Amino acid sequence: MRITTVAALVFALMAPGLAQQPPEITIRARTVIDGKGQILRNAVVSIRDGRINRVGGTSGAVTYDLGTLTLMPGFIDTHVHIGWHFDAKGRYHSGPEPAEQAALYGAENAYVTLLAGFTTVQSVGSMSDKPVRDAIARGILPGPRLLSSLGQVSNPKLTPDEIRADIRKKKADGADLIKIFASASIRDGGVPTLSQEQLDAACGEARAQGLRSMVHAHSPESMVRAAKARCTVVEHGGLAGPEALRALADAGVYFDPNIGLVTQNYLENKSRFLGVGNYTEEGFAAMAKALDLKDAMFGAALKTAGLKMVMGTDAVAGAHGQNAREPIERVKSGQRPMDAIISMTSLAAASMGLDGVTGSITTGLAADLVAVDGDPLSDITALQRVRFVMKDGKIYKR
Repeated sequence: MRITTVAALVFALMAPGLAQQPPEITIRARTVIDGKGQILRNAVVSIRDGRINRVGGTSGAVTYDLGTLTLMPGFIDTHVHIGWHFDAKGRYHSGPEPAEQAALYGAENAYVTLLAGFTTVQSVGSMSDKPVRDAIARGILPGPRLLSSLGQVSNPKLTPDEIRADIRKKKADGADLIKIFASASIRDGGVPTLSQEQLDAACGEARAQGLRSMVHAHSPESMVRAAKARCTVVEHGGLAGPEALRALADAGVYFDPNIGLVTQNYLENKSRFLGVGNYTEEGFAAMAKALDLKDAMFGAALKTAGLKMVMGTDAVAGAHGQNAREPIERVKSGQRPMDAIISMTSLAAASMGLDGVTGSITTGLAADLVAVDGDPLSDITALQRVRFVMKDGKIYKR
């Protein structure tokens, strides 16, 4: 009953966003942050057929005058698990479930994420993401533009040839990227789980198939192996030191440290996860310890010249819609607000191969726009005060 009710609510609430829009929409805001580091004052953004067709100053009437709100590109989260949810008893759901139930929970999470200003996310990910992704793409379900790995490469017993075959199958299934576990969870010590040969095979085959590779890696050794394998992006890096970070920067590998939401969410919802799989007392102690180390790791990352840091949260059950906590924590830990904004807009889009689609307020790109109450350059918490959301020229929050 709960998910049926949620589905009905989602479709009812999507109606304003899917209503007939005028041929051209114009939006004025006192401050516009373009996602590439530029600030425009009293600017007007013109939208036609779901795309930005003009940006500049103009007087006169506009379709929407946002007044003192700050207009920005739609936010991007490069790492979520859109289908993760709590069950009817409030516990983390792990294991098989009916396909329709999994899809509806994913739709619920997608909708709350969209309303939080995130117009594009990357889910890594399960096969239940596919119907949600495709329904959003068809325009019949409100949610962020969704890319998914539709699973992971996680079995350390696979040979390099078996890994390559697995990746070819994932490509055939419709995966947008390949998720690879090169280390254990931080709850299990974060030790390396794939050899250099295995990781070379995984990231090499992903490239051969025209797919990007995302590598779960906590230990310095696994991060260095990912750099040598020329993988696309490394996630977490909970135990990273300067040498591992330098290796990523030198190889041009993106880095997503996940310091502001996922661990905090686990600890805040401990009773809902405890006792499921490796969510043990020892595992929670390991996560708390890693949280204590985050400032040192993130500080070292900020000092690593040329390191391309993107914004991902690893949002799991309980965290969807709270994605903006990640950039807020990063700024509190020393990142410049403008860099944090770029990491969740244009840089995130580039890391996902979407810089020709979204990520900035630029003529020709999708009209993915968000307005917040306040100036995030002086008060980063404004990212949580989303008052306006547009995706592909359709308004979902006004």
